[in-house]
Formats: sequence, structure tokens, C-alpha cells
Amino acid sequence: MIISRQNEKVKKIRSLKEKKFRAENNEYVAYGYKLVLEAISLKLPIVCIAGTGEMLERIGLKETLPGENNGYGFEVIAVSEEVFSSMTEEVSPQGVLAVIKKPSNELCPPTGDCILLDGISDPGNLGTIIRTAAAADIKELYLADCADAFNPKTVRSAMGGLFRVKVCECDKKTAVSLINKPIIVADMDGENVFTYTKPGDFCLAVGNEANGISDYVKNSAKIKVAVPMSNGIESLNAGVSAGIIMYALKNRKK
Repeated sequence: MIISRQNEKVKKIRSLKEKKFRAENNEYVAYGYKLVLEAISLKLPIVCIAGTGEMLERIGLKETLPGENNGYGFEVIAVSEEVFSSMTEEVSPQGVLAVIKKPSNELCPPTGDCILLDGISDPGNLGTIIRTAAAADIKELYLADCADAFNPKTVRSAMGGLFRVKVCECDKKTAVSLINKPIIVADMDGENVFTYTKPGDFCLAVGNEANGISDYVKNSAKIKVAVPMSNGIESLNAGVSAGIIMYALKNRKK
């Protein structure tokens, strides 16, 4: 069991909190019992799992000894609770994490309905949208000038959604050129999404929390849609709005 915060493996995992080191190592971290179990179940490219002895036992894993081939396909690292706390920014850490290889950022046209996120800056909102997209059976998301999809806060908010969708990080011009579907913009001045009838597949574009959709994406769009609101409410959280519109558009196809 590792009891020193200065252990090289611990320092490496800790460094993955920062985007720079996630990019250099092509790895990210998923924290918590549920996400670790999902990563194992989905056979993701796990580099290592680190946790307290209690949590590793709960999952059914044994610490990897030096030179041992444990048969898991990844290393298992046991650490003290103090050391684990140094590797996470969670207020109430669950005592287990997985370091996972990032998927390739291969840019290609969507295979069906997709999402274009234009400047979503809050990791929590981004994670919520990824989670909702996965639930709505949307396979591809294009992220232009957004928060990092592999930020620990995004991964946590996505609740496993990140494991089930393809995330393409690119600039907005590249995204628009790749997307071979009608682009529908979420905009407060748009048509009521619940009465809009749309043929075929679509790309829903959602803009920055404060400034909305960029002019470039807006000018590339076929139509604008909005969620009708009452009682003087002028806008919704980006994640909430995206979720409502996603499901409304999906429902119109039935």
C-alpha cells in the first residue's frame, strides 16, 4: 500500500487534474465506485485503478504486486485514505478512481442525430449535456471552444455518458463542415420546439451560457427553436434547455 503523497504513481495521477497533463499522457481520471465499475464492465482501456484497501476489496480487486501479471489488464494500486484524498478534489471522495486512456479524436461526419456545442464553458453543464445525449441515444457530440470533456468535473457530471458517446473536439468551422445534417439552433427567439415538425436526422447546436450561439454557427443553421417559458422566466440553464430540446426533436421524428 502506498502511504506517501510523493510516490511517483500518485504524483502522475494527481497531475491528470490538469488539462496539460491529460493531453500529454492521453489519459483522464474517472472518480467513484459507480464510474469505476462501469469502466470495467464496458472494457474501457483502463491504465490503472487506485483506491483504498476497503474500496478495492468491495470491487473485487487485489493490489498488483511488483512484477506480477494480475490478469486484469490494468494495474491495481492500493493507497491510504490520506494519499487518495490528495489525488482528488471531491468533497466526499469515495476512495476509488480509474485512469483511462482517452479515445481518439478522429473527426468524421455523424452517423445519425448529433449535437454541436458552441462555447459551453462550464464543465458541469457540458457533463450534463453529454449524459443527456447518451440517454437520448445520440452518438456524436462536436465540441467547439468548450470546456475540456475530460475535466474531472465534466466526467463526474456526465455520469458514464462520456463512456457511451463519441466526443469530437474541433473548431466550429471544422465541425460545421463535417456535419451533414440540418443544423437546428437553440435560440430564445426561435420557433416553439414542441410544435416544430422536422424531417430526418438533425444536429442540435447549443451555445455559450452567457453569449449564446456564435454568428458563424447561427448563419450555418437551417432553423432556430426555443423552449416556451412562462411567469417572466427569460432563459434556462444550458444543460436543461439542451435536454428538453433534444427529447422534443427526437419525439417529433416518431
